[in-house]
Amino acid sequence: MVSSAIDLLRQLIARPSFSREEEATATLLAEWLAARGAAAQRLHNNVWARSERFDPARPTLLMNSHHDTVRPAAGYTRDPFAPTIEDGRLYGLGSNDAGASLVALAAVFLEMRTRRLPFNLLLALSAEEEVTGAQGLRALLPHLGKIDMALVGEPTSMQAAIAERGLVVLDCTARGRSGHAARGEGVNALYIALDDIARLRTLHFERESAVLGPVGIAVTQIAAGTQHNVVPDTCRFTVDVRTTDAYTNEETVALLRAAMRSEAVPRSTHLAASAVADDHPLVRAARAAGRTTFVSPTLSDRASMPFPALKMGPGDSARSHTADEYVLLAQIGEGIDIYRTFIEKLALEYGKTLG
Repeated sequence: MVSSAIDLLRQLIARPSFSREEEATATLLAEWLAARGAAAQRLHNNVWARSERFDPARPTLLMNSHHDTVRPAAGYTRDPFAPTIEDGRLYGLGSNDAGASLVALAAVFLEMRTRRLPFNLLLALSAEEEVTGAQGLRALLPHLGKIDMALVGEPTSMQAAIAERGLVVLDCTARGRSGHAARGEGVNALYIALDDIARLRTLHFERESAVLGPVGIAVTQIAAGTQHNVVPDTCRFTVDVRTTDAYTNEETVALLRAAMRSEAVPRSTHLAASAVADDHPLVRAARAAGRTTFVSPTLSDRASMPFPALKMGPGDSARSHTADEYVLLAQIGEGIDIYRTFIEKLALEYGKTLG
């Protein structure tokens, strides 16, 4: 099973699959599943399959990871599309994020899809995760029916992320009035923006998440002015907001707008924070499988899931999006073993719950 998973990952690496350009890997995954007896289906570049004896009356566990990648970092010294094994490492773009998780999940799904479990298994290998695209998991979910919980495959060193912050990016515009700098004329939009930025640096929200802590606010870009002697009438800046479950994204945007004179337009509000309850069977099963729980600092397709979800997978998040990306071969085998154990522990939990 491990060798088959590694072979699949090598094939995935060899096929460029940038977000919104995943046709080749989607075809590969659909054919790979079908060749092993799973009735694979496809929507856009998303591929999915259901366990045998799928019963809508039972709960359903979604097993999800993504096969799209970012573009190669500038510092690559290797061919990012040449899967190379050296010193126990498999190098290649997408090997760590999230190829290792995807092939490990797929392998365990194939092994367990015929077992009698107290829940259904639903494998979804999605596209456009890296850009939170409209034709990725968000497009697929309405076609999958009722889902009760999810296991999301992302590189976490096989520890269990029980929560992750959401994201809102605000494009802000401060507006003033142009004038000659020498005569002190006009209203300087840059100063308005700087005042707003200063307020954001000290802004505290009344409510704070017990799991995720305070909302995180960082101004990451700013631009103003046309030449040295003209007071700028417009200043644009970008705010990266890491939201929590203490407020909806829409509520967070409203509070930030109230704190500023500048206009603030969110690029989207659908990337919500998420947290699974400490006593949920997902969390109990993870701990029974020997996993440590933590709060993830990074986003995933979990943000699009309106049901409890746990994020866990082989590989190291620190290696994601880096030059000469790699995953340890041993981590793939470990991932398969732990995913299998996790599902077995989850079956025991649901056996207790349903019993």
